[in-house]
Amino acid sequence: MQMSLEVVMLPVSDVDRAMEFYRDKGGFHVDLDGEVMEGVRIVQLTPPGSGCSIALVDGLQVPTGTPRPGTYHGLQLCVTDARAAYEELTARGVEVSEPVQSAPQDGATFMYFKDPDGNGWAVQEYKRRLTEPLHQVLAPPAAPQD
Repeated sequence: MQMSLEVVMLPVSDVDRAMEFYRDKGGFHVDLDGEVMEGVRIVQLTPPGSGCSIALVDGLQVPTGTPRPGTYHGLQLCVTDARAAYEELTARGVEVSEPVQSAPQDGATFMYFKDPDGNGWAVQEYKRRLTEPLHQVLAPPAAPQD
């Protein structure tokens, strides 16, 4: 059985404020904004180039427990150029830390920011994704043509 992580529910206190932050400052695409069942609004947003989205939810009771806004930490975005990402995010108004390289290998440069509720994000520079996008690396090999 194959599984793919495609949506992460992100707890926020104000769906409209969070949507504006992720859309306008983060550059995420709004995939869905609507009432999916009576009294439940979902806003689903996807970072540019990502196969996984976040869902901002208002009114949904989660059977396994409802997380509190500002309690998620460790969400991670990958970029091919940390300095360019830093410049774009700060130009959009995101308070993001300077990129710091902790080791010489690719994948060891990080910066961090929080959304308006305090949910924490890391941004990792992974230059390898310029030539090996994750969706291509994970794709099954093509069947031979007869």
